[in-house]
This record gives sequence, C-alpha cells and structure tokens, in this order.
Amino acid sequence: MANLENGTFKKLDVVVVGGGLVGSLEALFLAKRGHRVRLYEYREDIRNTPQARGRSINLALSIRGRTALREVGLEDHMINNHGIPMKGRNIHRIDGSTYIIPYDSRTKQCIYSVGRNYLNGLLLQESENYENVGRFFNHKLIASNLRKGFLSFQKTDTKEIFEVNADLIIGADGAFSAVRKEIMKQPLFDYNQKYIEHGYLELCIPPDSNGGFQMPPNYLHIWPRGEFMMIALPNQDCSWTVTLFMPFTHFKSLDNEDKLLKFFEKYFPDSIPLIGKQKLIADYFAGSASPLIAIKCRPYNVEDKALIIGDAAHAVVPFYGQGMNAGFEDCTILNQLFQKHHDDLAKILKEFSDTRWEDTFAISDLAMYNYIEEIRTSRSGFKCYMNSRIVVGSSM
Repeated sequence: MANLENGTFKKLDVVVVGGGLVGSLEALFLAKRGHRVRLYEYREDIRNTPQARGRSINLALSIRGRTALREVGLEDHMINNHGIPMKGRNIHRIDGSTYIIPYDSRTKQCIYSVGRNYLNGLLLQESENYENVGRFFNHKLIASNLRKGFLSFQKTDTKEIFEVNADLIIGADGAFSAVRKEIMKQPLFDYNQKYIEHGYLELCIPPDSNGGFQMPPNYLHIWPRGEFMMIALPNQDCSWTVTLFMPFTHFKSLDNEDKLLKFFEKYFPDSIPLIGKQKLIADYFAGSASPLIAIKCRPYNVEDKALIIGDAAHAVVPFYGQGMNAGFEDCTILNQLFQKHHDDLAKILKEFSDTRWEDTFAISDLAMYNYIEEIRTSRSGFKCYMNSRIVVGSSM
C-alpha cells in the first residue's frame, strides 16, 4: 500500500494486462500486499480450454522460478505434486545409443518439468482466494492512455467496450504486447526485435501400453543433429512433450508423409517406435512450425503509471533456457522493490527499469550468441544449447 504524507496507507488500484504465467503470478504478489488487482486476459480462461498448439506445453522450472513460487506459497505444491525432477540430460545418438550428462553431480540439484497449463491454472486458482483480485477473460486491449492510467477493453465475444482507470498498469501480455505497443509511442523508447531462421514444432510421445513412461523419466532427453535437434520433457501423465527445432526451410521441405518418415528414419530412428508412425504423421501435419523472436527494449516504464514485465519486456530465443523463470524473477524483484520503497510507485518503477534491463539484455545476448555461433553455423550441433540451457542455478 502506498505511504501517504500523513502516515496513512492507500491501497493501489492495479490493472495487470495478460493472464498468462507472469501476469497471474504478479497479480498474486500484488494481492498479497493488499492492493486491488484486476487481471485482464485476451484469451479464454485457460482452466476451461484445451491446450493450444504453437505454445510450449511444458517448461523447465529452475531455482529462480521456484523462488518466486515460494514467495506466493506454491513452490511445494508444484515440486511435490506436479513437477517431474530432471537430474540430467539423456543424449540420444543417431545409432540409438544414449549417454547421460548430470546437471550437478556434486549437490544433486535438479530442475523440474512442469506443465504450462497446469501452472497457469494453479496461479489463477490461487488468485480466487483473494477477494481483492478480479479476473476478466476474453478482454482485448484496444486503446490506452498510459500516462493517465486509462485503458479500454473490448470483450471478444459480445464486442462490448469497457473503460477502466488504474493507479498502475502492468503489461505482462507476452512478446506481442499491446501495452508495449503503447509505450513505443513515448519519446526516447528504444526497441529492437529479431526473428531467427529456426522455428519449432511440438510432437508427443504417448505413455506405453501399461500407462507408464517409454523412456527414463528423470531426464531431459535430447537428440542433437547439427543444425536441427529434438528435445523431450516428461509430463505428469507419463507422456512426453517433444519439440523439434529446425530452420523453416527444412520444415517446408518435409511436405508429405514419405519425406517426413524418411527424415525421421535417417536422423531420429529411435524416436519413431516411441512416437508411432501414424501419430508422428498426424501431429506433424496438424499444425505449422512456430517462429522464435527476441525482443530488447527500454525503458520498461512510463513514469509512475505503467510497467512491462516478462516477455513483454524481454522475450528471448530459447537457446539459453530463460523464458518463464526470467519472467518469474521479474515478479520477485518487483516485489522486493515494493517492500524497499514502501509501495512508492515512482521509485519502484524507476529502479526496476533502470536496473533490470542489464540482466535481461545479457540473457538475450547469450541466447542469441548460442544460436548464431553454435546452432545456425552447426559448429557443435546444439552442444552449447545442451550445456547451458539447463543450468540448475540459471534464470531459465
């Protein structure tokens, strides 16, 4: 609560745009501080919708992401009831043999495979425990005046227009952020985006006939193949989320069933019986490869009225494994600044914007360096990706 001159406190009226992982977590941090929070999301309530193609189904939760969840009381639940520990990398050679590279053989630390939908739903469900949090789905941001704290939303189903005002606007609406688009209209705002030539497509290894895992579950499985690769993360239902990374030219060339099967028989032969030929064909041609974008910008704030966090502020390519955990770390840092500055928005937003960009730029540069030097040039077949993406202590 904001500290007023007479010693009293004012509850802030905060609007969070974006009800994904970072937005729903930030809503919890603010709610715990006693502020009124309204969470607006363009999509439907993820708790009531099936998994959408084109977004990573599961993610790797590292210590910095866990720290944020601990602050809102959800770490133990995720780790003990849902997360699957991954103690190392299980590397699949082209001849079908494998070998293991542990993450931390000395301390035995590990990272956890967690479901995106489950975690997002858990964060939203936890917000139901706070009377000071409102959730509004199917609301698209169509206009704003950030300096005045004004936002206009359109309900996507009824086309109704809703106008709201807030003491603070937080944009956590992803790499294609509508809030950031408004900030870009401000003077002295630096912005850079870069699409890379690789895309990704998600496949699935189902459970075995007994409902169990088809591969050892406590590892991130990796098939490194020069300029393209596959990875697989375990799911709670004993299936595996498989992600194929390739240049878009490769995806376009595999335009029929015969080409696809021959490609997998040549480069990923041991994966075919795991996925199943018909399922491989069905999953591959059910959608198209998704692009990967890196975004760097600053400042992250507009005076004491608006701030962007997560991918809205610093989307990165996945070759240093930062994404979710870096966004969660934003929430942790922001909460620390609320505590440090006694909810003084001018000081909080300025310090966050002045200091956080250095870390996020460095993360982005490392991820892009890995891509350019080790992946696009095929110099080590994603070796750097494998060795740096899953680092137990990194802000993945």
